[in-house]
Amino acid sequence: MLATEEDQRKTALQPIKEFQKQDFKGLFTAMKGLPCTIRLLDPPLHEFMPHELEAQQALAPKIGQTADWVAARVHSLAESNPMLGHRGVRLGITYPEIYETQVEAVIEAALEVTKETGEAVVPEIMIPLIGKVDELAWMKARCVDAADRTIKKSGSALKYMMGTMIEVPRAALTADEVATQAEFFSFGTNDLTQMTCGFSRDDSGVFLKEYVKQGIYEQDPFQVLDQTGVGLLIEMAVQKGRAARPGLKCGICGEHGGEPSSVKFCHRVGLDYVSCSPYRVPVAIMAAAQAAIEETRAGTAPKANPPPPAKL
Repeated sequence: MLATEEDQRKTALQPIKEFQKQDFKGLFTAMKGLPCTIRLLDPPLHEFMPHELEAQQALAPKIGQTADWVAARVHSLAESNPMLGHRGVRLGITYPEIYETQVEAVIEAALEVTKETGEAVVPEIMIPLIGKVDELAWMKARCVDAADRTIKKSGSALKYMMGTMIEVPRAALTADEVATQAEFFSFGTNDLTQMTCGFSRDDSGVFLKEYVKQGIYEQDPFQVLDQTGVGLLIEMAVQKGRAARPGLKCGICGEHGGEPSSVKFCHRVGLDYVSCSPYRVPVAIMAAAQAAIEETRAGTAPKANPPPPAKL
């Protein structure tokens, strides 16, 4: 992140690539052929920066710079609102070698695990934080090139999927355009709630309790999905996305995937899966089962070409 030249970044990325490949191999091995989605680099830029003087002094000799240079470089990369700043696909477009290297690590790991275990691995590579189809098309082209180049070099016929996170309202509103480039959608409900409601995830806890107390919101929208606001964006995006790409795989990631009423909503709008923190998995399983039972008891008429029920 501190590098000023592409060659410097590429050099620094090589040892990181090996670490990531081993991590991805562990994931693919544990999943034993089950779907596994890898989200490309997404944290805000400041999380990578050495902000303390001691850390800057320790890093400086490792990259052949002075502590003052490191401090100045960190300062130059500072952002007023990092959660809406240089992160996700924006970082990938600025420094495409970062995403390209990650994709190479994913594909190499999948190839090695397939060879070692005999289990066919089909990685699902997810580009985060897109708001416009042009962003996805630009980044996807480079990721596909990196993946195909790696596969061709191996002489194999590995298959993979390229998709995106829908966490920016504009992406949900233009989901039919986005679906021309994405093979799957994963709704990042945490950020989608933040951007749709205009609440900061980090700061809103101070006043949202009062909002709930006064009945303005029935529950904290970061804990329980706001079905009449954020939920409408999700439902619309699923419909528009599948109209443009029939069979589009859709799911959510974030803490809402482990909250019962949110899971039932996901079932109603036809999501294929929910994901959540490990400790919430039992709750999500129960909620998904209850949603299916309630639908059966209500005798809900099936939709034309209905998507499969939400599952883990």
